[in-house]
Amino acid sequence: MKATLLRSEDYTRSPWKNGGGIFTDIADAHRADAPQKSWDSLLWRFASTPIVAPGPFSHMPGIDRLQMVVSGRGLVLRAPGQDFDEREPFTTVRFTGELEIVTELEAGPVEVVNLMARRGAAEIDLLALRAPADRQLAAGTHLVYAAGGGCRIRLDGEEFSVSHEDTLKVELTAAAQLALMSGLAVLGSIRLIG
Repeated sequence: MKATLLRSEDYTRSPWKNGGGIFTDIADAHRADAPQKSWDSLLWRFASTPIVAPGPFSHMPGIDRLQMVVSGRGLVLRAPGQDFDEREPFTTVRFTGELEIVTELEAGPVEVVNLMARRGAAEIDLLALRAPADRQLAAGTHLVYAAGGGCRIRLDGEEFSVSHEDTLKVELTAAAQLALMSGLAVLGSIRLIG
């Protein structure tokens, strides 16, 4: 097990793919053979972003996406023939980057977290944990994001404190037991394929 605390002051900020806003890049991975990091070399990304006005989502062919509101409420994603309801915070929605999505804000701006992965390169999961909570983690990369204030976790007997908006990145070669002892956390899980 390798555990690394990612501090919010060290996160990078970049424009959305469509230029419509700015996202905070919390953690990501790119193809090892890529000459530079780009959307084309992306394997997975865990990020947060404010959505302050209705508008279109970036077109991301070949990318699977999970999203959750962590601050505010009333977000609906409108796509041809279907809607994705995120009105209540900490509800996960799954969609593909090919969908033409426009946001609708029913109660003002929101902050969301996104976990995205190149289709066929990784399997991803995103869920909210409220203390007390126990969860078995499979081998892979797991991100414990303190979205609602600080939180404390125990991972196979070792305790960690994670301050508000910081993230504990855990890389596992075998299964481990996670216990959320206090607070609320968003857990992003990534398992590379192949």
